[in-house]
Amino acid sequence: MQIDNKPNIVFIMTDHQRADSLGMIQDGKEVTPNLNKLSKKSTVFKRCYNTCPLCVPARTALATGKYPTRNGAVFNDWAGERAGDHKTIHEYLSEDGYEVAHIGVDHIKVRPAINERIDFAKWITQREYKEYIKEKGFGFGPGIFHKEVMELRNGEYIRTKYSSMNTGLWQYESEDYRDLYFMKYAVDFLKNNQKKPFALFLYLWAPHPPLVVPGPYASLFKPEKIDLPPNVGKMAVNEPEGRRKGIAGQLGEGVGIEDWRKAWAAHLALTRLADDCVGEIIKTLEKSGCDEDTIIVFTSDHGEHLGQHAMYQKMEMYEQAIHVPFLIHISKGRAQEIGAPVSHLDIMPTLLDLAGIRAVGDIDGTTLVNTITDGIPLKDKPVFCQYSGNPALGDIRRAVIANKYKYIYDPRDKPELFDLENDPFEMNNLAGKPEYKKLQNKLHDLCRKWHLEHGDWVDYDQGITL
Repeated sequence: MQIDNKPNIVFIMTDHQRADSLGMIQDGKEVTPNLNKLSKKSTVFKRCYNTCPLCVPARTALATGKYPTRNGAVFNDWAGERAGDHKTIHEYLSEDGYEVAHIGVDHIKVRPAINERIDFAKWITQREYKEYIKEKGFGFGPGIFHKEVMELRNGEYIRTKYSSMNTGLWQYESEDYRDLYFMKYAVDFLKNNQKKPFALFLYLWAPHPPLVVPGPYASLFKPEKIDLPPNVGKMAVNEPEGRRKGIAGQLGEGVGIEDWRKAWAAHLALTRLADDCVGEIIKTLEKSGCDEDTIIVFTSDHGEHLGQHAMYQKMEMYEQAIHVPFLIHISKGRAQEIGAPVSHLDIMPTLLDLAGIRAVGDIDGTTLVNTITDGIPLKDKPVFCQYSGNPALGDIRRAVIANKYKYIYDPRDKPELFDLENDPFEMNNLAGKPEYKKLQNKLHDLCRKWHLEHGDWVDYDQGITL
């Protein structure tokens, strides 16, 4: 039930889930049947972009409403050394009387730490899960699920390992799989919380690699039946030389089509697993009578290349990595699809607006409430994205998406310019062509202005980092 006339909130985020998974049919089956059903009565933003194709920066920006170069979380700073004192959406809701739960991976970096800033009604993270599997006696080794690469960190190339696209079968009971473990706690919270308006933040791990799939899902999609995009295993025309030195390019090197099919089948199986978790949450809301009083938000932190551009994982500015699914369902909202670009930065002000909470200070997003409730068209605005390395400063990318064009700036390499309408797979880099010079300069200036206004350290004139 709804209490104190405040809407309940259920925010669900997956990890590595592609935007095109919603509505996708593979091997004759819906990949996300539960999200597809929810989409039919929700506002679906078809062109939502994250702020960084990496976990910590993307999640911290969404939670704080502040762009990564502004809030300090520009890479996976696990120790929180660069974290700043930024108020999160969890704090806003808690201060307004919400019973707030955080269940799932903890990849938001602020100082003090997010779990030290408020008293969570439920706090379950990957740490609790690791203790759980330790007690169970589970053992895991990297084996075939890791690939060695050379990664740029603080000016030096370091030999390290990343999850590969190899696939495997989960050797234990399905109920002990990480996301099903998280889901049980989320369902329990929803069933037993009746005292206050609640806000459940469920951060699922799937379909994040390694691609180890529980038995009931492992045979769901047959590799030979997967319909691959046309640019799997292919590089774009006029691709910058440095892209092959990036982590995604190295992880995709030497992978054949049949292996990509296996990776797709496993990735989609894990996507279905996450979708089933979403279905259980919705079913629980309906049984408890809270569904009509609850805002449901679904998104992903970033996407996954899965062989497109001959790349694996994220960490680049191509659509597969920065274009993310995003839908929001409210009882009085419209069932509609929105084609204008929006940003993860817009989610926090939208939720606060729907909850009747005023944000303190300057945040970078814009509320979408008038579009969601009344169908008022969005004004066309550019959205921005950045990448600054993974565990330390490394490869640098900056991007702007304006209308149908995307411009990507790399201070160490040549730029990229894509017409997303006529070249949706981004296989023809238009940068440097005389007929696009004026547009390229305009987008470069737009990209430069935004980033420098938001704490960037990149020198856009000399092409070096400061």
